[in-house]
Order: sequence, then C-alpha cells, then structure tokens
Amino acid sequence: MSDAKIAPATREEGPSGFTGRYVLILISLLLSVQLLPIMGLLSGNAQSEIAIHFGTTRIAWFTLITALVGTFVLPFAAKAAGLYGKKRVMVIATALGLVGDVIAAMSTSYDMLLLGRGIAGLYTVAMPLAYAMARDVFPRRLVGPASGVLGGGVGLVALVGPFLSGYLLDHHGFRGSLWFMAVATAVNLLLLLVFVPESPVREDGGRMDWLGGLLLGGGLTSIVYAIGEGSHWGWTSGKLCAFVGLGLVALIAFFLVQRRVASPLLPLSLLTQRKVWTVFLATSVAAGAVYSVGVVMQLLALMPQIPGLSDGLGWSATKNAQVTAPMSIIILVMAVVTGTLARRIDTRLLLGIGGAFTAVGYGLGSQIHHSVSDIVTFGLVAGVGMGIIVSIIPIMVIGAVGPKDQAVANGAQNLLQSVAQVIVTQIAFVIMSQNGKVMKGTQFYVDSGFTNAFWLISAVGAVGALLVLLIPKVKKLDEAEVGQAAL
Repeated sequence: MSDAKIAPATREEGPSGFTGRYVLILISLLLSVQLLPIMGLLSGNAQSEIAIHFGTTRIAWFTLITALVGTFVLPFAAKAAGLYGKKRVMVIATALGLVGDVIAAMSTSYDMLLLGRGIAGLYTVAMPLAYAMARDVFPRRLVGPASGVLGGGVGLVALVGPFLSGYLLDHHGFRGSLWFMAVATAVNLLLLLVFVPESPVREDGGRMDWLGGLLLGGGLTSIVYAIGEGSHWGWTSGKLCAFVGLGLVALIAFFLVQRRVASPLLPLSLLTQRKVWTVFLATSVAAGAVYSVGVVMQLLALMPQIPGLSDGLGWSATKNAQVTAPMSIIILVMAVVTGTLARRIDTRLLLGIGGAFTAVGYGLGSQIHHSVSDIVTFGLVAGVGMGIIVSIIPIMVIGAVGPKDQAVANGAQNLLQSVAQVIVTQIAFVIMSQNGKVMKGTQFYVDSGFTNAFWLISAVGAVGALLVLLIPKVKKLDEAEVGQAAL
C-alpha cells in the first residue's frame, strides 16, 4: 500500500478537551460502533420468541447471518474506505443496512426475516471504520480518550439495552425490537451525514483489488457458512468438508495474489509483522468469548422452564435486564478505567487480566446459574474481564500500526473477530443442543447444555489471555500519539 495523505489538521495539538463539535462527532461515531452490539442484544433477546413464533430449530442463523455477510463485504469496505473516504463507505453501508432492517421488520416468514438480517449485516463494516475515523478526525490528544469511549460504549449498551429490549419485547413482541433496529439505524445514518466530517486520510494512487476481495471474503464466508451448518449437515459430512476445503484454497490463493498485485487489499508486509498478527490473534480470540456469550445468557434467561423439556429460567426480558444490570455497570466502569490505564500500563497486561477474569467468571457461571443471586455473582466477576477486553482492543490496534494503516488494521482485526465470534457461537449452540429436545419445531435446552456452553466461553477467554504471551511490546497510547504527532 502506498503512503496515505494526511491533512495538517491531524498533526495539530488541538484542544485539551472535547469541544461541542468534537462531542457531536464522538456521539455519531459512538452509535456507529455500538449499533451492531445494540442489534445483537435486541436480536439475542428476541431469538427465543422468534424461534417459537416461526417454529424453527435453526434460530442460530438469526444472529449468525449478519456476521456471515459482514465477513464477505468487510475486505472490500476497508479498501474502499482508503480509496474513497471512510465516511462515504460508512454512509452507504448504513443506508443499505437500513433497507435490511425494514425488510426484517416486515417479514412474514423465517426466510424473509433472514434475508432482511443478512442485508442489515452490511452495516457491520461501520464499526472498524469508526475506530479508524477517530484517529483521523480528532486532534491527537483526543484520540486515546475517544477510542476508549468508543470501545467502552458497549458497557452503556449492556446497561441500558436490556431494559429497552425488555420493554419492547414485553409490550410489543419481537416486531417491536425489529422496528426499533430500523429506527436506530436511521438515526445513525442521519448523525453520520450531519456531524461527521470526511476523513482526510487517503490511499494515494491505489485501486480496488476485486480478485483479492473475492478470494478473502469468499474464502472466509465459505468456512463460516460451513461451521454454521455443521450441526445440520453433520461434522464429518462431505458437504462440510467441501465448503471448508474450498474456503482454505481461496485463502491460500488470496495470499499468493497479494504478493503480485500493485495495490493489495491487505499489505502482507503489515500482516507478517509479529506485533500486528499477534495483537490480531489475541484480541480476536478474547473478543470471541465476550461477544458470543450473549446467546448463552439470553437463552438461559428467556427460554421457558418446562420440567423434562426446557431448563431455561423463564424470565421476562425486563427481569433479565434487572438481574444483569450489576454486570453491565461493571462492564461500563471497567471500560472507562481501562481507557485511562492504557495510557500508562502495558496493554498486553490489561488484555491478559481481562481474559483471566472472563475465564474465571464464566467458569464460575458453569456451576452457578440457577437463580438471581447466581447470575449476579458470576456476572460481577466476568463483567470485569469483559469491560477490559472491549475497551483495550481498539487501543491495542492503535499501538500496533501507524495512521495510514488504521482502516486496514481495524478491518482485518474486526474480520478475524467476527470469524472467532461465529465459530464460538455456533459451537455453543451445538453444545447447548446436546441432550436437548425439539418440540413443535423449536429447540429446547437442558441444564447440562448451559453448563458446558459456559465452560466453552471460559476456555476461550483463557486461551485469549494466554495468547498475550506471544505479543511483543506494543506502544502505549501516549507513545502512539507522540508517533502520530511526528508525522
């Protein structure tokens, strides 16, 4: 990739705090970053009602379809952002996602619902681009705080979102949640158009690598789709092996193509740097635990309690919000604290601590998850780790790469994170389904399934913590900002 052009504004000291203009930009980018977690929370809470309403045993695809689409389009979006502007790509993706939200809200069949959610998956590209925009449009003194707020916003979503979801489900059913998704996407689109300036950073003289995008996006999508269908096809079926094999061949071809093209989709010189690929690996695995556990928690809380058939807790969405509120507060507090600590403390240590708390918390949850006090107890422990992880990921990417590679790096990390999330989520569904029963087309789950799913999340969190040992020293926020100032 050729050098990017950086406008003088990004080199200026700028204000020491957030002015009104920067607050509006931050709010707009915050919604872009948190739109996907909001949708994930709303859809996760609605999935049990949707499964029963449509009588489907394949409810996993209601949440996985957005990740599948995002996996395919993200390589193209990251490259287009460098060529044509990050804001332009974010606006187009969000507008198309709005169309998908409306289709899903108006769906009359499960297939139509999946079509809408699949189109809505196009706005998954906005999250990594928003992180990159923070480095481009804020003065360097505000890059660190802004990145911490963008990452830590998931704690606010986790706190307020369940109450919102509970109100919508309890008073308007799953349709209310689907229509709220459409409204939130429309608001996000409006804020982007009105308040967010275009990034001054461009890739100079590049062109779209269509072949590379098809190979990377298509290869990963083929593998993700096969994993999503694994329980339906059979884990040793020829069909699954064929899709995985084709995906691996496409990925190998992608790396061969990238060595020859003049303007590669992902510069191999960046991906082969140890400080980059190790950060990607550790953060993606840790995020895989954090962002996949929601389906386990939500199914446990919201599925009915039917002796001999279903061991869900049978709570309303509002009660679930009340019970998980302490955990959400801890996530929010730790996200803010982590953003501050990252300016002085080795970010590798913070990620390792986050992974450890996540592992211990959900390991505890595997044993105690049958009452309000149980959920609150293990949630307080796990919440510490989750808050650290969601906040430290964008900060570690900032420390690992330079400004001109920020969009590509955030896109690549988010791509790997999405793949990890899909894999862990699908394995969790498979584990929960063991010993479960299907009644009138709906999958129900027993206690052993929830226990083993929590153990899975705990193990993935522990692996994320251990992978920190591979990462060489990464710049702290203050050091990264000094490097940016020297450009």
